[in-house]
Amino acid sequence: MRLRVAAIPALAVCLAGVPTFALADWEYPYNAPIDTSRLSSPTPQPPVDLDQEAARLNLTAATSTAEEAETPLVADADSDDGGQSVAKALNEPLPDEGQTELLADIDRKVVEVGRGDTLLGLLVNASVPRLDAHDAIEALRSVFDPRRLQVGQEIALLFQQESGTDRRFVGMELQPDVDRAVSVARLEGDAYEAVSVDKELRRHQAAASAVIDSSLFEAGASVGVPIPVMAAMIRAYSYDVDFQRDVQPGDEFQVMYERYLTDKGASARDGDILYAALTLGGRRMDLYRYKTRDGIVDYFNRRGESIRKALLRTPIDGARVSSKFGMRRHPVLGFSKMHAGMDFAAPSGTPIYAAGNGVIEEIGGKGSYGNYIRIKHNQQMATAYAHLSKFGSGLRRGGRVQQGDIIGYVGTTGRSTGPHLHYEVLRGGRQVNPMSVDLPTGVALQGRELVAFQRHVEDTDRQFAENLQSAAQVAQTAAASGDEPHPEACRGERSC
Repeated sequence: MRLRVAAIPALAVCLAGVPTFALADWEYPYNAPIDTSRLSSPTPQPPVDLDQEAARLNLTAATSTAEEAETPLVADADSDDGGQSVAKALNEPLPDEGQTELLADIDRKVVEVGRGDTLLGLLVNASVPRLDAHDAIEALRSVFDPRRLQVGQEIALLFQQESGTDRRFVGMELQPDVDRAVSVARLEGDAYEAVSVDKELRRHQAAASAVIDSSLFEAGASVGVPIPVMAAMIRAYSYDVDFQRDVQPGDEFQVMYERYLTDKGASARDGDILYAALTLGGRRMDLYRYKTRDGIVDYFNRRGESIRKALLRTPIDGARVSSKFGMRRHPVLGFSKMHAGMDFAAPSGTPIYAAGNGVIEEIGGKGSYGNYIRIKHNQQMATAYAHLSKFGSGLRRGGRVQQGDIIGYVGTTGRSTGPHLHYEVLRGGRQVNPMSVDLPTGVALQGRELVAFQRHVEDTDRQFAENLQSAAQVAQTAAASGDEPHPEACRGERSC
């Protein structure tokens, strides 16, 4: 017997009876109000006894003939009771006219995005008529860009079984992110409508600690710290630390950061770093994320001083120091010569950042320097960048730049033996060692703001200790049971 249900709201076509969304607790309420003007019954109907109604339906089903088996369980709107009996039993209002009819026999076909696939091609290959596929994709664009589909993404296609072997495409659904679901449903008249539903996330604090054996990234990965969090930590410390030279085996790091989880405990995304500490060569450097009373959010050391410096010591990511400041044998000229800067070897095209806020004093070709930029930061300090392959877009002499702006890309122009950045720091017009120059700090908290920050430091230290202890207990429990350690487990030998 084929069950027919009178018109269900359009968005429920894809979602109400689909296993994936049922399991994921996605709810789409039927909000269409009852239009009593269309009900044929002139008088209110008495309450329905659910037990009697169920018995009546069972009896009817047991004694019906083959022709009677096609009788709908839910009465049409023009029946004697206006279809209110089962509607009341289900505690749902009747939907308005013009909405899609839902059949119980909906087939669900899952397709997976492969390399080079397009959404239109996937739908057409799954027997969706090209016109329907085009209209459904156009509706989807209102809530999701199909070009963002990733290889491996699963898409559920929904088909309504009709007479014989015919099937009618009625919608599709996908979950582009762990905290978001997207669906397209077919409406009456063959139009399509899309909807996006965000799941509520809960904020969680995660803590980790580890000894650095080879690199900071590898140490972070060993205790389950996501790569974006480690990258943010490196950027925060880039004012004081040269990660190519200063980090040695046996050093340590600690970090506490935000994670946003679904109600099922799945990780949706990472948030901000709340606290971090690096111990390099026995020197400990703490940083705390703090919001001032003026609404400024920044990282401060334990003394309430902003970690931001006037200049970055290394204005390039992931580069190797290939030549230090001082006397050296020139690789091209072949004799000893003062090297008045630092060289960072990196692949051609690697972005180069402005070391600080300032005004471009010079930009263009400069003899042996090749493509060259010099930025004046204040009356005393300037920085220079040489051998660039090309300059950042929109730069000109006299133009202003902000710390971290891309000003150019690594190259090998001028007198150069390979792609690298030659970086100079100038004080009073004279080159100084970028690694040893004393750089002024940013904001320093004072007065009541400093007192509030010190309380924040105490609270953060306590939270970090509690979260780290919890992570260590999870790791010990997993080890005792023989299970794989929890991804947030602390494995640092000295701290755990």
